[in-house]
Amino acid sequence: MTPSKRMWRLAFALSKQRMLSTRMLIMLPILLLFIPGMAWGFADPNIQLPAEQLPTNGTEVMFLASIGIVFAGTMAAVLIAHDGISRDRASGVLELRLSQPMPRWRQGVVLMVGHWSSIALPVAVLLVASMMLVGYRSGMWMPLSDALIYIVAAMLILLWYTVFALLASSIAKEQGSAIAFSIGLWFLFTLLWVLFTTLLAALNGVAVGDTQDQGYLVFEGRLDLLSPNGVYHHLLETRLDGVDRGVSALAAYLAAILWTIVPVYLFQRRLNRLVP
Repeated sequence: MTPSKRMWRLAFALSKQRMLSTRMLIMLPILLLFIPGMAWGFADPNIQLPAEQLPTNGTEVMFLASIGIVFAGTMAAVLIAHDGISRDRASGVLELRLSQPMPRWRQGVVLMVGHWSSIALPVAVLLVASMMLVGYRSGMWMPLSDALIYIVAAMLILLWYTVFALLASSIAKEQGSAIAFSIGLWFLFTLLWVLFTTLLAALNGVAVGDTQDQGYLVFEGRLDLLSPNGVYHHLLETRLDGVDRGVSALAAYLAAILWTIVPVYLFQRRLNRLVP
């Protein structure tokens, strides 16, 4: 067996193990509620929303439903991967694993791909089901190009949070610290980022009371490039008409590339220097 085949086989085995774990069974009802459930709700023709937020096509419906990925999908990624290294370190398995002849960068790929795919595959299935539900209930079917961008963007944000959790797990000395670090990072980008944006806007003299103010929207859009959730929404906004938050499609794609490369590099560097 070639080293590459062995690496991908180990990644598949890890993915299968995590996908069938108890924590995945716990998260599955939450994912069902937040992803297909929200898509079904926003596809209701009689839904009561502000006039400027009423969806007019399937892409806009799925954009509104993307909050399910931001909350449930990213949380599932963190819960799946937070002890990917700290648990093995506590049990002594990590020392044995790192002593194997497989290079550490390949072991890093196994950890990232194994944990990421265990949550990415179920979420991808739920996203396709959500798009079909939207089309069935509202008659507004997403174009194939929009559907592909939507799925790719979701897979990317799940990868980012998976790598964040693994990086936190490699830094923490015990599982409790690993999950606290991971949840804290998730809490910052998911719940506190709006407060952080508002505070910085106020300090820079930007009006923060009116969400329709173009100056605030541009400031918020550019600051969102520093947040994985913000970049995720920028990727989705490239398929929407009439959305201008001061960030071009090229800038959104470049930010997504950087958010992919930098955390992966930091994790691989940390793994290479890790002493069990």
